[in-house]
Order: sequence, then structure tokens, then C-alpha cells
Amino acid sequence: MLKDCMSFKNLKMGKIFTKYSKTILTDFRFWVLLFFVIRLYGITNPPLEGAHSWRQVTVNMVARNFLEIDSNILYPRVDMAGEKTGITGMEFPLLNYLIFLISELFGFAHWYGRLLNLVVSSIGVYFFYLLIKKYFQPKLAFYAGIILLSSIWFNYSRKIMPDTFSVSFVLISIYYALKFLDYGTYWRLLLFFMFATLGVLSKIPSIYLLTILCIPLFDKNILIKRKLSVVLAGSGALVIISSWYFYWVPYLVSKYEFWHFYMGTSFIHGFKELVTHFDQAAEKFYFDALNYVGFGMFIMGIIFAFIKKNKLLINIFIITTLFFSIFMTKAGYYFAHHSYYIIPYTVIMTLMAAYAILRFKVKWVAKLILTVIVISGIAAWQHDFRIKKTEVYRLRLESIADNFSAKSDLIAINGGANPRDLYFTHRKGWTLDNDEILNVVNIESLIVKGCRYLFINKTYFENPIPQLSYKSIFENDHYIVYKLPTKM
Repeated sequence: MLKDCMSFKNLKMGKIFTKYSKTILTDFRFWVLLFFVIRLYGITNPPLEGAHSWRQVTVNMVARNFLEIDSNILYPRVDMAGEKTGITGMEFPLLNYLIFLISELFGFAHWYGRLLNLVVSSIGVYFFYLLIKKYFQPKLAFYAGIILLSSIWFNYSRKIMPDTFSVSFVLISIYYALKFLDYGTYWRLLLFFMFATLGVLSKIPSIYLLTILCIPLFDKNILIKRKLSVVLAGSGALVIISSWYFYWVPYLVSKYEFWHFYMGTSFIHGFKELVTHFDQAAEKFYFDALNYVGFGMFIMGIIFAFIKKNKLLINIFIITTLFFSIFMTKAGYYFAHHSYYIIPYTVIMTLMAAYAILRFKVKWVAKLILTVIVISGIAAWQHDFRIKKTEVYRLRLESIADNFSAKSDLIAINGGANPRDLYFTHRKGWTLDNDEILNVVNIESLIVKGCRYLFINKTYFENPIPQLSYKSIFENDHYIVYKLPTKM
């Protein structure tokens, strides 16, 4: 009798456990939290990973300069402007400023931007799920959210970069705009205006996603007053965004004489660059965004949407693809050669891919495809969660420099377009190509501008480095440091 009771109790507990486990696994919030925890691995790493360390250190430079020099958010400054102030035009430094605010409380650290981006990007994915759930079936929203979590988003949402950060704010803004159109109440309109403004200011390509709002504006069932309110709020956001990018950015570049931010090229030139670098541009879609299987589902999703005549899905695809193509053409060469440019469009690709997967009538086939997309997506980016031991030596740069120079001393260091070595010295100055740093005439011109020390990273050279005529004051396996004569 006792055995029967225990058996019944165990069976009941098993059913309860199975019920709750299924409930948890089908709750999208669980997956957002799970992916958040996974991406905490190596979250305190300095920006030394292989992909876009240069982009991350420039974000940190601006944040550190807010902390140490001037906290005025309208005047972001970088370290590689030589003898100039470093003030320059760039994206609105919202992420940089949040890093600065945390640094005010806890002191500066290299990794704060990673955690900030991860938090905001995780919230953004959840709002993406809510948006799709609002207009499509919940399973489509679930699948699309899972695919986005394991896409290029998986990696870049923990980098010290504003790309997924910006898209997340725009997704939140779209959610509240649609809620306002349905239910009114002006606090939702205010949230739309605020998140749209901050999102696009942080990274202007995200603006293309706002074109989705053209669809409900043509819905006759929505009150004209609400449509007009959204248009006015969006116009207000556009005025602020345009003022920053087309007035303030050029003004800073002109006044402080240092160019840093790429504003695109002409459409004709950009189109020619995309054609010339077609292989690299195409790779952003079929590999970087969703990987091979995910891209295949994206194409199938487009086909199925037209076959099934899913009007809403077709409209979303056409409108966003048209406007994203304009951005691609404007970016040209840079789109073809930088993975993060595809991030805003990945949102649409995941939606279409999820729609394709749902067309499979056999459930285990759909789940298998989803699993393959998730695993391949994570596998494609997991290497970037670790810092190679061969890169750690750069972390000693500041302590090396502190042995013989002040923070205010200007230095020159090789590294080409990547200013990471300069950033880790915690100094300002010039980052040069190998040829430039060995060019005596060039170095003499920098001495006149106030350059005090010459750092040479030996790892950038394949052949032995010729000895320079300046006084060598430090050398180890990675660096040679020369003290330069004072300018006459």
C-alpha cells in the first residue's frame, strides 16, 4: 500500500515537473535570460578580441575622456588626434556617456560597455518578440526571437559598440508607437519619441526600421488624430537627429579639425563599390547575419510569404528592404567589409526565416532546423568570447608608459587605423603605419607638434626593425620605446 502511494506521488510530481518545464521552455523570457547568462562569459574582458577591437576602444576613449577631461556630452573626444583637442563629430555618444556615468560611481574599467550593451540588447530582443506576437502567431514570435538571439546579435550584443544597442531602442520605440495607435494615451507617444530619438542618434542606420510605421498609418481603422500624433512625434525626432548628424557633426569636424566619423559616399560611388566587392557584401547576408541554414530559411520565407499572399509580411519585407538598400549603397565599401553593418537588417531576416520554419508541417523537422540555426550561430561567434594569450601583453602598456612619462605626454605608436595600442597606453597622440613610424622626416614633424615618445610594437614587423637615432629608454619582447628630443 505504501509503495503504491509513493508510486502515485512520484508520478504526480513527475507530471507537475513536466508541466512546469514545458511552460518554462516555451516562455520566451526564459530564453532571453538564458542567452543573457551565456553571454556573461568573459564579460569583463578588455576590448582585445579579434573582431573590431578598434571600434570598441574608440567608444571607451570617449567615455574615459568624459570622465577625465570634460563631461559635456556635446563634445566627444578621441585620443588619436595628435596635438589637437580630440573633439570630433561622431554618433551621439549615449553608450559612451552611460559608461562615463558608471565610471563616476565605480572608477573606469574597460568592460562596462559590454554589460550595458548586453542589458539593453536583451531587452530589445524581448520587445522584438512582443512586436511579432502582436501581429502574428505566438510561435512565429518565439522562433524569430530565438533566431535573433543566436544570430550576429549573439556576439555584437556584448561588444562595446552601439549597433544592437541602437536597434534595441528603435524596436522599443516601434512597440510603443503601435500601442499608441491602438489605445492612445500620450505617455506611449512620449516613449516612442524618446526611444526613437535615442536609438537613431546612437546609430543612424537603425532609422530604416521606423519605416515599418508606414504600414499602420494607412490603416483606415486607426484614428486620424493618433496617426497625426505619431507623424508629428516622428518628425520631432527627425529634427533632433538631423540637427546632430547634419549640423553638429560637421561643425565639430570643421571647428576642431579632426575627422573620425564616416558619413557615407555618393550613391553612384557606393553602388560601384558594392558591385566591386560583391563577394564580401553577399557574405554579410549568407554567413554573418544568420549563417548558411538561417539564410536559406530567410530566402524560403520570402518565397512562402508571396505564395501564401501574406500581405503584412510582404509589406514589411518590401518597405524595409527598399530603405535598407539605400543605406547599403550609401555605405558602399564599408558595408562590404564590416560585419556589424548588417545588424539592423538581421531583424527582418529572422522574421522571414521563422516564417519559413513554421511552414514545415512536421514539428520535429521545424525544431531540428531551428536547433541547427541556433547551434551554427553560436558556433560561428563563440571564438570571440575569449582573448588570445598573444594579445594580453597590450594590457601592460599603461604601466610601461607610467615608468617614464606623464599622462599628458603626447606619443606616437604604430598600429595603423587601429588605435588599440594608443588606448592602452592611456595617452594621446598619433597611431601610425609601420612605414610612417620609421620615417625620420615624419617623426621630426611630430616632434614639432609636441610628440615626446615613440612606441614601436615589434609584433607588427616581419623583418628586424632598424635602429633609430633617438634614445632608447625601454625594450621588451613586444615594444621599443624612444624618447624624442623636445621641439625647438
